[in-house]
This record gives sequence, C-alpha cells and structure tokens, in this order.
Amino acid sequence: MKTALITGGARGIGLACAHRLAQDGFRIAIMDLCEAPDGLPQNTLFIRGNLASTEDRQKVVDKIIEEYGRIDVLINNAGVAPQQRADLLEMTEESYDRVMGINARGTLFLTQEVAKAMLKQEKQGPKRGTIINIGSCSAVVSSVNRGEYCVSKAAISMITTLFADRLAAEDIFVHELRPGVIETDMTAKVKEKYDNLIAQGAFPIKRWGKPEDVANAAAAFASDAFLYTTGNIVDIDGGFHIRRL
Repeated sequence: MKTALITGGARGIGLACAHRLAQDGFRIAIMDLCEAPDGLPQNTLFIRGNLASTEDRQKVVDKIIEEYGRIDVLINNAGVAPQQRADLLEMTEESYDRVMGINARGTLFLTQEVAKAMLKQEKQGPKRGTIINIGSCSAVVSSVNRGEYCVSKAAISMITTLFADRLAAEDIFVHELRPGVIETDMTAKVKEKYDNLIAQGAFPIKRWGKPEDVANAAAAFASDAFLYTTGNIVDIDGGFHIRRL
C-alpha cells in the first residue's frame, strides 16, 4: 500500500486531499500545527509539527518511515498568509520572514528530506514517487497588500521546476497545482471582495472553487495516469488565468 504525506492537512485543501487520496487506497499521514480534527480518514497518522522547524520536518519524515516504511506522495499544501495585510511600502521584514520561512523555506527543505527518503525505497509501480506543490494564482497576480505571500508562491513555482529537473531521472515526478479563489478559512476574511468579483465576471467559471476541486487534481497526479509529464503547472482557478479583452 502506498503512503501520502500531506502538510497542512487538518482543514481546507489539505483535508480534502487527505480524504480523496484515502478513497484511492493511500495510507494518509498529515503534518499540521493544529490539533487533529474530527473526521479524518480512518487510521490517519497525524503528526503535529511546524513546517518552519528543521527538527519538526525531520521528525515527521522519520515517523512516517518508522510507521509505514515509505512515502510515495508528498503534497506540499501548508502555507500561511500575512497576519496583517499591509501596503507593500509598509511590509515588515518580520512578516516577510514568517511567510517565506513557512511557505518557501519550509516547503523546499521538507521536499528535500522526502526526496531523499523516496530515493532509498523500492519502486511500487512505474514511478518511485510524486511531489505535488499547492501554489497559488498569487505567484503571477499582484496583490500589493500581501506582497510577501505573492513572493512565497512565486518561489513555489521555482521549487517545482528545480525538483522536477533534479528528480525526473529517478522516476520521481513533480507538479504544481495553482488554485485561484478557493472557499477556505484563509479566504473567509475577504469573502465579500471575491463574491463581488465573481458577480462581475472576473472568473469565467462563475463560482467559488472548492477544496475538492484541488483535491481531485492532486489525486490525478498521485495516480499512475501521468507518466510522461513533470514540472508542469495546472491552474485550478475557474479560468481566472485567461487573458481577456
């Protein structure tokens, strides 16, 4: 049986990914700072940890290898927004360091640890592993009141490219999913703004995205359906990325 590690899996997109991959027969391991919520997939290995912590990242990988013997899929979903939105000219170094430390640095070095573990394990099926990075349309869409978040998500795209390049010859494939406006706790604070944008036609598919929309795409890449593609980006954004006149 294959194992999937999902960071930030206690709610939102991460939790939807956990349920979707459990339905596909994966053993689920979750890393999150939160307490384990009710309604996790059966027999989920839940490990509390801070993605920004070197010790916690190593602890999580070691625990999963001890319990399950392998990691077949890594879904890098954990991320934070700025605690306070501030104009780019007022953004603080402390806020930048916090967001980048979790979203970019933590993701990069957890991926490094998991990739090393994947390289030590025997293949089950046609590939050795899959890494799926949950990015954001903010990688390419400017939001000047949360610049540190945009920079961190742009970094996710290069992390995807680098690991895809490095690991392709090892039969480990790396993908980025780039959500748009998804109905989660993170977007709840700006619901009215996005409700208005949807009503005004900013999104060709005129609705909020659901965590399950992202989870279904993650499940496709976690499967053996894509064996000749790596380093690619898939927008899960209702068509928001389309440039229109």
